[in-house]
This record gives sequence, structure tokens and C-alpha cells, in this order.
Amino acid sequence: MKQKDIAALLDEPACSHNTDQKSGCAKLKPGATAGGCSFDGAQIALLPIADVAHIVHGSIACAGNSWDNRGTRSSGPKLFKLGMTTDLTEQDVIMGRGEKRLFHGIKQAIDSYQPAAVFVYNTCVPALIGDDVDAVCKAAAKRWGTPVISVDAAGFYGTKNLGNRIAGESMVKQVCGGREPDPVPAGIEHDGFKVHDITLVGEYNIAGELWRVLPLLDELGLRVLCTLSGDARFHEVQTMHRSEVNMMVCSKAMINVARKLEEAFGTPWFEGSFYGVADVSQALRDFARIIDDPDLTARTEALIAREEARIDQLLAPWRERLSGKRVLLYTGGVKSWSIVAALQDLGMTVVASGTRKSTQEDKARIRALMGEDAVLLDDGNPRALLDKCREQQVDILIAGGRNMYTALKARMPFLDINQERDFGYAGYDGMLELARQLCLTIESPIWQAVRSTPPWTHSADAATSEVSHA
Repeated sequence: MKQKDIAALLDEPACSHNTDQKSGCAKLKPGATAGGCSFDGAQIALLPIADVAHIVHGSIACAGNSWDNRGTRSSGPKLFKLGMTTDLTEQDVIMGRGEKRLFHGIKQAIDSYQPAAVFVYNTCVPALIGDDVDAVCKAAAKRWGTPVISVDAAGFYGTKNLGNRIAGESMVKQVCGGREPDPVPAGIEHDGFKVHDITLVGEYNIAGELWRVLPLLDELGLRVLCTLSGDARFHEVQTMHRSEVNMMVCSKAMINVARKLEEAFGTPWFEGSFYGVADVSQALRDFARIIDDPDLTARTEALIAREEARIDQLLAPWRERLSGKRVLLYTGGVKSWSIVAALQDLGMTVVASGTRKSTQEDKARIRALMGEDAVLLDDGNPRALLDKCREQQVDILIAGGRNMYTALKARMPFLDINQERDFGYAGYDGMLELARQLCLTIESPIWQAVRSTPPWTHSADAATSEVSHA
């Protein structure tokens, strides 16, 4: 990828980093890729496309860099779970055999698994030695009649966020518009209402969260053409250009996709969240508002009234148990504010929220929810988190998996909120799951046990006392 292309992705017009005082995202600093390089970001953004063969062109180490580190789920194909790599060695680099190995690797993937498409991820080593990955992919696609998509996201290009945008750019340029959506089956349009096509961008179906939301959309007659990329199929990504409205679920991941689809096809988009009762309702209202179908608007309000009444009754006993509990939330992006709203809905007090991966809009939403004096944490080192927890007398730390052992060593309740988790919290019913997991964690008897004085300490004190008296 050329330097001007990278600069263009960093200077994303729809990104909050573009202000009157500043243009473009922060440039790469030494050590900035420690939290994930461009390849890492590109692969995890596209890996949930389930019927695609994902080939990592590079050394074997890169193949394990981010494979399966996101708890996305598929309702069908499992091909995305199979790691594939060209496994370049020193001899391949010295002898210039990288392109040949890639060509044969694509052939093997197609012959063995008959994938809907092949995605090839460029990494640092082939990028440095000059392998023409684009040319190999085009030649392979022509030879075997299977789409082969080049994702040029070598790790040294930049950060994980840049990799997300490179992945989105690859989809817009090489995949979107490749086919037309299937016609709505006869009998689907019932009761006289029209089916509308929508797309979810930046939704990864973590722990099956998407499946908690789809029944609501189906009831309203909102057909999801594609989710980029949770539980997606290659042919679905090809139809994204026909969506009537796009919802940006994760603000930092693929905002360039929403903007470019609007520029090329006039598709309006909005940013929303499926975490928390109020945000789920607002997302459904935004779909109805932008589509501007009076019948859809009426049915949306009826569904929201029914679901909010139902979930409010079900959440009542959980709210009694969680009311007044203090939380420190350390995550990023859309979750930095959407989870705040969900926790407040349960009667909990959020004392601080992490903002390391949050946009300026995310931070503004946090302040709107928590007040102008909201504590925003950009430094997530263990000592800073623990000091803030003790200072604020926190009852539970909610963060990503890398912070789990920090909390456990400090004998503090912990709940995983990031992509490695096993429970989905999206949708109305997701709030019930969130409340259940919070109570299981906070009320676990283990905390009283680990915080109490060890029994052997009493024995040692008694023995010492007897010796002194003797």
C-alpha cells in the first residue's frame, strides 16, 4: 500500500479527529502497534465472514497473531475457524519464492474447501521484500474462477485501527456491488407492510449478540442484507450497496465504509448501539426515522412499548440487587458510553470509564451520561486501574480479558466486556444476561473467602502465644 493511501485512510473525513484545529488521526509512534498492528486489525475485522478462506501471507508467527481471538459465532459455515498461512521461511525470502507459495496456497484452499472467496492478508515480510500480492490474487481469481481479495495491511503500516479501515476499504473497493440482493420471497411481505433492507457495519456477533437483535428487526420487516462482519457471508457483503440505511455499530472500526457507501450509493447512515434498553429503542427509532415509512414508525413504537414494559418487569428484581453498586468501566469505542447507559439503567453508579479507543463523540456521550465531571481513563496500566478502584471504593471492575488477572490478584470482582467474552449483552434480553452475570460475579462467596484472614494465620498466632506463655 502506498504512503498516500495510508495517509488518506488516516485523514478520514467522517472521523472525529478531523476538527478545525486538527486534521487526521494521530500518526504512528514507536511502540504504537503493541496493542495490535494493521494486520491484526484487518484480520479480526474480516475474519467473521464465515464462508471465506482466510490466508495469512507471511511467517507462521503472524498466523497466530489474532486468529480466533474474537468470540464471534456463525450460524452456518465454520471455514473461518481454520487458520491458513503460506508459512514463509528464510529460504523463501532469500530465493524469492513468496509469490509462488501464495499462488499454490490459494489453489490448495480452493481445491480443498471450495470457499465462496479467498481473502489474502499481506504481512510485514512479503511487504518488505516486494511480493506483488494484488497481481497474484488477480491471476488466481482468473485461473480458478473464485474471487480472491487482497487485503494489503502489513503490520508496519500502522495501528490496529488503521487495519480496520484498510479492511473496510478492501470490501468497498473489491467486494461491495458484486451482486444484487435476492428478491424478497413471496409471502414474506404480510399484513400489508413493506420489507426494507438495512446493513449493520462494525457488528461482529460477539457471543451471538446479533441473534438477540435479529428477531426484533425481522418483526419490523427490516431485512439485514449484511452485517460487516459478524456471521456474514461473502455474497451478503456484495449486496451492501443496496441497503436503504446503514447502522454504524462500532464507531472506530469501519466508519470509512459507511461514508463511502453514502458517497457512492447515497445510503444514509447513523451511529447507534444495541446495549441498554434506551439505546436499543433509539436504534430502532433511528431506522424508522431515516426510512421514513409511517407504517414502520407506528409498528416500531408499538414494539418498543411492548418490549420495554416486558423487560422493565423482568429487570425489577435484578435492579434491587444491583442498585447503588459502584462500577469502574475500562473499555473503548462504542462500549465506553453504551455500557454506561446500560449499567445506569440497572441502578448502578459508574465512577469512571475508559476512553483509550474512544472517539471525541464517544467522550461527549460519556459526559452527557455521567456529567461534565466524569472521570475518563486513558491510561489502563494495572496500577492506575487498581488505585482508581480503591479510591472510588468500586464493587466491580468491568474491562477486557487482559485486565482479568489484575482484578483477581487484587481480590476484586471482575466481568469481561470485550470480544473474548462468552455472554452476549445486546438487545433487550441481553440486559437480563448482563444483570445476571453482574450479580453472579459480585455476590459470589469467593470474595468473602479470599478477603478474610487465612485460617493458618490464626493457628500460627495461637502457637506463638503458647510458646511465649511457656
